[in-house]
Amino acid sequence: MPPRPADLPDDLTDALDRVAAEARPLAGDDEVHEPGQGPERFGLALSELDGTEHVAGDADVGFPVQSVVKVFSLTAALQLVGEDVFERVGREPSGDPFDSLVQLEREHGVPRNPFINAGAVVVCDVLVGATGSAEAATAAVTDLLSDLVGERLEPDPEVLAQERDGADLATAMGWLMSSFGNFHHPVPEVVDAYAQLCSLTVTARQLARAARFLAADGVDPATGERVLPEPLARRVNAVMLTCGTYDAAGQFAYDVGFPCKSGVAGAVMGDVPNRFGVCAWSPPLDAAGNSRAGRAALHLLSERLGLSLL
Repeated sequence: MPPRPADLPDDLTDALDRVAAEARPLAGDDEVHEPGQGPERFGLALSELDGTEHVAGDADVGFPVQSVVKVFSLTAALQLVGEDVFERVGREPSGDPFDSLVQLEREHGVPRNPFINAGAVVVCDVLVGATGSAEAATAAVTDLLSDLVGERLEPDPEVLAQERDGADLATAMGWLMSSFGNFHHPVPEVVDAYAQLCSLTVTARQLARAARFLAADGVDPATGERVLPEPLARRVNAVMLTCGTYDAAGQFAYDVGFPCKSGVAGAVMGDVPNRFGVCAWSPPLDAAGNSRAGRAALHLLSERLGLSLL
């Protein structure tokens, strides 16, 4: 196991408790996307490379992974086809809402990056091609994430039903990309695979644990197995830093200073290279679709522990 960095404070759990106490009240009570999981819900987890874990609040309460799964879909695609995936999707910040169709049409069906919705759908299309079916593509990402957290993950049936009912826009993105020749498999099947992945139930502790391979240059510290070659792990981190929090990525880089990926269920997962994986969870969102209290928590943690890479 990698050694514990000497510059970390002795009591990280106490540090997390202090950050949680300050960040939790910032959630407010509007724009809550998950019924029954309002501003009273807040979890913060940090998982060191040696396996030591520190948590505060609701770190073991389950929620749908939503867009955070895009990190693991991209990772699975890189495992299977390498950087050829970037022939189908870009690596630039979008500057537009994560579910915008306008930019996709203007740029001839090539999504700006893998972490907006159109990009995630086309990555799923790549996975279907690489694995042979939508079912196999779904299994590849589910197995990867389950292996990284060390526990079997399953979709929440109620969330999956909601995702399927609300899949019209993602389906439209698929057909639009197909019209430009950037989609190769049946759109409904690929979109349903994406819906299943977004519906996986996770916790903040599990996502902090899952992010550690990116902090360890592509190696899962729990097993010593290489998930990605080091250059590709660094590229995933680069895209997370510049594109992982939608059109607020610049502000996240300024405030937090390490790679992060957010989701509309309120999770913000990040990793600090050579140190740990981290996840904050609080359902109320800001206008960009990022957790308000989660963003504040990671900012405070970064400031107090000197985590910014910039």
